[in-house]
Amino acid sequence: MKNILIIGAGAMGSAFSLPCTENNNKVTLIGTQIESKLIKKLKKNRYHPLLKSHLPKKLKILDCKFLKTELKKNYNYVVIAVSSKGIDWVSQELVNNYVKKYYLIILTKGLSVYKNKIITISNKINNAFRIRGLPKQNITSIKGPCLAAGLINKVRTSTVIANQNISIANQVSKSISTDYYNTEVTKDVIGVEILGAVKNIYAMLIGASIGLSGYKLDENIRRKYFHNTSSALFTKSLNEMEIFTKKMNGRPETVYGLAGLGDLYVSIAGGRNSKMGYYLGNGKKYLNIKKLEMKNITTEGCDLAIEVGPAIQKKFKRDKFPIMFALIDSICKNKKLEIKW
Repeated sequence: MKNILIIGAGAMGSAFSLPCTENNNKVTLIGTQIESKLIKKLKKNRYHPLLKSHLPKKLKILDCKFLKTELKKNYNYVVIAVSSKGIDWVSQELVNNYVKKYYLIILTKGLSVYKNKIITISNKINNAFRIRGLPKQNITSIKGPCLAAGLINKVRTSTVIANQNISIANQVSKSISTDYYNTEVTKDVIGVEILGAVKNIYAMLIGASIGLSGYKLDENIRRKYFHNTSSALFTKSLNEMEIFTKKMNGRPETVYGLAGLGDLYVSIAGGRNSKMGYYLGNGKKYLNIKKLEMKNITTEGCDLAIEVGPAIQKKFKRDKFPIMFALIDSICKNKKLEIKW
C-alpha cells in the first residue's frame, strides 16, 4: 500500500483517484487555489460535475488551504494533475514546502519555454528546484489515450509510464494498474512528454478536415467524404510528430505507441481540440471562436500553440513542419487556417 497525494481536483486528477484507491492505496485528493467551490461540493456528496460520476468512498478530499501541511507528510507519490497554466503555481508550492525529495507523477500535458529553449513540464518543475538550490526531483510521467470520463466509469484503457529509472516506473505501474487501467513502462520521458503535448495541435488539424476537404464543395458532400482529407492529415501528422520528437531528443518509436498515435486517436475522437479544429477548418478565426462557439472552454492545443508556437517557428524550419506551422499561424496570428498540400 502506498500513500498518494493528488494535487488538482479537475476531471483527470479526480478520475485517476479510482485506480489508485482500488489498488488499496491511501489516497488524498486536494484542490488547487481555484477549486475551493468544487472541493466543497465533492466533500458534500462526492459527485463530480465534470465527470458526472461519484468519486471513491475511500478517497480523502481536502481544500487547498491544507496543501502546505500535506506536502510535509510522508507521501510515497505526489501526483500533479493541474492544467499546464497551473504548473508554475504547483512548482512554487512544492519548492516552498520542501522537506525531502519527492517522487512526483505528472499527468499534466504541455510544454514551456525557458531561456528561449522548448522544455518539458518535468524540466520546468525541476528548474524551479534548481533555482532555489534544491536537489533534482525524481519525476514519472504518465500519458496515453485515456479520457477522464471513461476512466471513472472503468472503461478499459492503456497508458504509458515513463521514468528514466525503469525500476521506479515498474513500481508505479504495480501501484496503480487494474484490470481496466493497463500500463506500459518506458525510459523515454522526453518522447512521452513531447508527444502528450503536441498531439493536441495535430488533433486540431485533423479536426479541421471537414472544412479543409474543399471550400467550394457542398457541405453534405464534405461531411460524407472528408475521410479522404482526415486520413491524409493523420498520416502527415504522424510524420511531423516523429521528426519533432527526434529533434527534441525523444525516441521515434514512441510516436507509434500509446503516448503518440494512441493519444492522438482518442483526442480526435472525443476532445475539445478537434472541435476547435472543426471551426478553424470551416474558415473561422480563433479569437471569434473563443468569443462565440467555444467561450470559456479550455483548449490545450491552443494554449500550447500560444505558449511555445513562436519558439517552435524560430527554432525549426517551416518545410519540416508545414501543417504544424499553419496551425500555429492560425492561433497566434488569428489568421484563417490554410494548409498547402
